[in-house]
Amino acid sequence: MSHVSRPTILLLCCALAFGCSPAVSCSQRDGRDASGQAGEVIRIRLESGSSCSFADSADYGVFIPGGDEPLNGVLVLQHGCGMERFGITRPYDLQYRAFAEKWGLAVVETALYGSCYVWRDPESGSAEALFNVLKEAGDSTGHPELASAPMLLFGHSAGGYWTLAMLRDYPSRILAAVCYSAAGDPQWDYPAEAAEVPVLLRHAGANDAPSVFCEQTARNGFRKLRSMDAPASIAYNEGQNHNYSYLRYMAIPFYEAAMRDRLPSKNGGALRPVDRSEAWLGEPDSFGIFPEKGYEGDKSGLCLFPDEQTARIWQEYVKTGLVTDKTPPEAPYDISVSRGESSTVISWKADADIESGIGCFKVYVNGGLAGTVPEQGEYQSFDLNGDNTWPVEPVGMSLTLDGALGKSDIVEVENINRFGLASDRGRAK
Repeated sequence: MSHVSRPTILLLCCALAFGCSPAVSCSQRDGRDASGQAGEVIRIRLESGSSCSFADSADYGVFIPGGDEPLNGVLVLQHGCGMERFGITRPYDLQYRAFAEKWGLAVVETALYGSCYVWRDPESGSAEALFNVLKEAGDSTGHPELASAPMLLFGHSAGGYWTLAMLRDYPSRILAAVCYSAAGDPQWDYPAEAAEVPVLLRHAGANDAPSVFCEQTARNGFRKLRSMDAPASIAYNEGQNHNYSYLRYMAIPFYEAAMRDRLPSKNGGALRPVDRSEAWLGEPDSFGIFPEKGYEGDKSGLCLFPDEQTARIWQEYVKTGLVTDKTPPEAPYDISVSRGESSTVISWKADADIESGIGCFKVYVNGGLAGTVPEQGEYQSFDLNGDNTWPVEPVGMSLTLDGALGKSDIVEVENINRFGLASDRGRAK
């Protein structure tokens, strides 16, 4: 299958976009086709120098969905201290790709090799480098709008500190922000424009790396933003910790709610404010939720959500540490059967479930289970540390059976998400 085979790599030296010699920066266009959908990953590396003053070197992976439609925004995934060792994985994540394809987003992950106490400040050059990467990736793929596209930010630990600093410095470019164990307890104030941005701050209390002040960062950031009447919320996970969380399951629906409210009516327009007519409130300690309309008490210590659905998802997350997927994925499609003399190869395409990705596939012949792909484990998942994707290259969407099937044999494939829910069976024609 094309999405797991090694693609032809085209190296494009492009350091001139960063004002330095071609020897220190180039981009790599990777045409792998995940889950049967058109798209590509642009790989850009910066070496130490004028383009990378904030780190020893920096890697970026940018997923661009297929199609010619203008992109509506970009999801930026910023790691924490030391997590750069995992490299670039999430632009290849089928769940993030499904999310990006639905909403017309690029997905950017960084790997910044150097002191996180330097790059966590956007003024170090880490923000300018990101903007340059977005411009280069957009120009090289026919999406110049990416240079100024609004951003969804996801930051872990020092990356959460960076996310809050970006909210301070570039609030008008931020659609929504999620902070996973944000560290450092910054004491700055936020400009008035930050009060328009939905922000979710997650911490794990005493388990959340107390030496880097993660609980204080979340509580103080929440207090400051809510004092501005910003649509901010705070999530405390008892039993989880600094590097252990299923925050992705909360972050994606949180982003979707923000985009429903805030995306401009036309590409390139100004972001809209959250529609408060449908807003709900949440009590951070008791986890109670209720509509904002009609509430006459002090709201400054309460979470503010754009709608009831987001409030209920938050309530489940803070109570259980999960957001349970209750809907099955879409069925596999383009199922083909290649019959040989002594074996049969069944192949298919499938879209990842936006809520919980792909757990596995089940293949049936004449109603009986013929095989599971993969045989063990999940097709693609993420670690609970820094949300890193594994495996980056999943096994192919195919199954080889011993023996030749006849043309009258019925071949069907199920898509099973990570919560065990099965799609309808797609059938080979």
